[in-house]
Amino acid sequence: MPTIDLRSGTVHYTEAGPPDGRPVVCVHGYLMAGDLFAGLGERLAARGLRCIMPTWPLGAHPEPMRTGADLAPRGVAAIIAEFLAALELEDVVLLGNDTGGALSQVVAVDHAERLGALVLTNCDLYENFPPGPFKALVPVAKIPGGLRVALAPLRWGVARRVVFGLLAHADVDHLARGWIRPALADPRIFADLRRFSVAMDAEMTLDAARRLPGFAGPVLLAWAVDDRLLPLALAERLAATLPDARLERIADSRIFSMIDQPDRLAELVAAFALRPAVAAD
Repeated sequence: MPTIDLRSGTVHYTEAGPPDGRPVVCVHGYLMAGDLFAGLGERLAARGLRCIMPTWPLGAHPEPMRTGADLAPRGVAAIIAEFLAALELEDVVLLGNDTGGALSQVVAVDHAERLGALVLTNCDLYENFPPGPFKALVPVAKIPGGLRVALAPLRWGVARRVVFGLLAHADVDHLARGWIRPALADPRIFADLRRFSVAMDAEMTLDAARRLPGFAGPVLLAWAVDDRLLPLALAERLAATLPDARLERIADSRIFSMIDQPDRLAELVAAFALRPAVAAD
């Protein structure tokens, strides 16, 4: 697996597609890894896009970040921006899912230099950071030992299927087993995750949503309609504020549309990423 050394530490990533294809960089969520996007990456590569799938420091990363690295959400957004610069990527389509969509919004409003477009699949928006029952993670993480106790049941498949079953119709336990292992096995990676967890605050996503209409590129909202944590109404609310937004619905899918409906998501992303640029007047 390729790696790149950044100021905050080493980021591991995979990629698919031609090196000269338009880059689509994926941003996964909390306690997830880049392999979430593997099937989508294959489909985008077949359409001529270069899909890059890093594992960001959100708890499933294979090695700890450097001591003192800023791993609060805004700090991770800055890591994403540094990654784009380190790979010398231009005209990037940044694709965010779940927590990764919140981070992608921050990149779009604070570090947009290398972005050409933004794709948000079902993700944390507005006051939903984190969404629903996952809001309890923030106060729990602030209690010494609290986050470790909260995550410990995920060692067992029954608990993983309950938690990750909220995110997909399909069984993703073959992925989730690997995602949960680094934070539970390595105290340094767990400490990275805790630094992110205690700093989650909906003011960040509210601020990003307020400023996102100033993003110069087009935005695709590819929203799965079976998601109860992050319902379609959130995407409709955001789309109404953006000057160049396209809202597309994905049936028969929860948050992980790249798992439940990879063909449909790939079709939408490819059509969006490969559409001719509109000349300025």
